[in-house]
Amino acid sequence: MSKKFRQYIGLAVAVLLYYIIHEGAHLAVALAQGAFKQINLIGMGVQIDVYAEQMSDTQMGLFCLAGPVATLIAGWLLVVFVGPICRIGSDVVRTCAWYTSLTMLMLDAVYLSVFYRWVGGGDMNGIALLAPEWVISIVAVAVGALNAILIWKVLYPAYTKSFAQN
Repeated sequence: MSKKFRQYIGLAVAVLLYYIIHEGAHLAVALAQGAFKQINLIGMGVQIDVYAEQMSDTQMGLFCLAGPVATLIAGWLLVVFVGPICRIGSDVVRTCAWYTSLTMLMLDAVYLSVFYRWVGGGDMNGIALLAPEWVISIVAVAVGALNAILIWKVLYPAYTKSFAQN
């Protein structure tokens, strides 16, 4: 299989896993709070809809925070287990893990630090019920910077070595 095709598969798997983990966390919290309404398919995206009028500000904040926290935990687990992952014999699986790691570690951090301003707020609207937006943005920048260091110092060397050996 060509490297380019492997990369497309890796990116598709990363996006799919991101949606499953991020939106799955929202779904789990909505169900736990008894506020789940429906799942909306929006373009190529998915959104968990809730009965917001039945939720307190804290519940809404926790609902919105669940997705970014879940993807962050998934990303950190991929860092912790990078050694065993890089020993997997399949280039496709390692490529999927590489792109998934990047997605889980960086997407929500970048979104909550900068991009939420241009796409209607999304999770930031609810998380801002727990703390001021500027605080959340600063935390997101710090988390993104830490994750970028993990990518540069831990993941990149491990995956580079792993792909060079095969």
